[in-house]
Amino acid sequence: MALSPPLPVGPVLSGAEKLDEVTRLINILEVDLREKNLLPPKRNATLEELKVHTRSIDDADPILTTRGISVLCQHSFKGNSLTTARGALKCLANVMLLEPSTRQIFVDLGYAPKAAERLKNDNRDDEFLASRLLFLTTYETNLDFEDLFENHQLAESINTNLSRHAKIFSKAGPKTPVPLFTTLTLSETLKLLFNLTQFYPHHALTFTKSLLYILKILANVKVPTPPLQPPVTYLINSLLNLDLEDKKARHFTQNPLFPKFDPNNNADRLIKILDSSVRQYKAEQLERLATPLASLIRKIYDFAPDSVKHHMRSLLLPSDEERAQPLGKSDTLSAHLLRLSTSPVAPGLRETVSNLLFELSDRDATSFVRNVGYGFASGFLLTHDLPVPENALEAWSTGINSDTDPLLEDPGEKITNINGVEINPVTGQRRDREPSNTEAEMTEEEKEMEAERLFVLFERRVTGPPCSKMIHVTMLTTPRLRATGVVNVENPVTRAMQEGRFEEVE
Repeated sequence: MALSPPLPVGPVLSGAEKLDEVTRLINILEVDLREKNLLPPKRNATLEELKVHTRSIDDADPILTTRGISVLCQHSFKGNSLTTARGALKCLANVMLLEPSTRQIFVDLGYAPKAAERLKNDNRDDEFLASRLLFLTTYETNLDFEDLFENHQLAESINTNLSRHAKIFSKAGPKTPVPLFTTLTLSETLKLLFNLTQFYPHHALTFTKSLLYILKILANVKVPTPPLQPPVTYLINSLLNLDLEDKKARHFTQNPLFPKFDPNNNADRLIKILDSSVRQYKAEQLERLATPLASLIRKIYDFAPDSVKHHMRSLLLPSDEERAQPLGKSDTLSAHLLRLSTSPVAPGLRETVSNLLFELSDRDATSFVRNVGYGFASGFLLTHDLPVPENALEAWSTGINSDTDPLLEDPGEKITNINGVEINPVTGQRRDREPSNTEAEMTEEEKEMEAERLFVLFERRVTGPPCSKMIHVTMLTTPRLRATGVVNVENPVTRAMQEGRFEEVE
């Protein structure tokens, strides 16, 4: 059932005219509370007129006072007409959205429990309006939600409403859009559920049974284009704080995340949404929109059955075919994820995606480098103080080849060979698909000259006391650079100092 369309109203007023009109309407509604002098149609029309003026709080001061909120609350919760109550609730919801101070007034007047009771009605108008009011009171109020959980069955009402939505969406199916107002109502309920599990985590278990309902809706909702819009975003967010494993509540004999008919079903759905998202949004947008989705996929992978884990790895990690070029260069989902894992404009998503790829690699640094290449793995390993696999650097720098020298074991074989094919551990590309080097190899003298140039450039970036600190830093840095195997030359500044050819100028 949708909200009733607004009755025809006069032109939108502003300034003194609006203030006078709002004052007049509040006075009429207040007198009606005492004298019951308005017939229902007139009362409803008066509230409809007032609602127009609540779309902006400018010049609407009489509504923003304790008196104004009290008038609206009494018409919302103390009358006999649900039509009148819903008209007053619309005004109240608008005001509480636009003026945060009115939320505490609503709480102080004691109407939050009545809003929780209204949630018990099997009516989408009541669900929408009551959920909106309670959602708004999760911000900037001292409302005691413990009372609503314990004495007004708040969690049970939300679970029941979500079960009703699951039936609606299951009946419609993914190809048939449901009425817009049904979607809006679902969004309000999901927003309330998320805030309650976020701010009152000890009550999160009371919503575990809704895991089944949310997954049913997610499986049947028509995904919009682009995909990360309500209600999809709210469905994803609502799952984040739930007991996805059902370890504590034990509501299900079979976890609904991995249904018997297709254990991969929900993982597939979420990964398809992620795949579509990385192609339709810029990185800056994905930072805000896709981070919860990537976090959810990571959480699910953590406790998924082995068969589902294998399936998820096949969808999210680079395939053998992608290694025909350096990893991250193609248009696959894994390539998009690799690029996001180093994105400078999406730090939150960058961290989440990197953690996801590390989880997909069984939290093993060697497998991580093997899967994504040292170029993408190194930053994450270093920033998380995880040891970089020595065999990765040795395989990169020494070029050991057990085929040509059978007495030497390849220390990086796990990284440099995948399915018997040699790969570049830095880029992840197959060696036999790398472009041939047409440039003449540098002579030893040219290598030393180039190394000296790089040392000088590095030293110019060192700040602090000019000479002594520079020598100290370069002496520390040179062994580290040589240890990588990339350069094998002695710092000329250090050599000059050791030979007594260096003078410090005062």
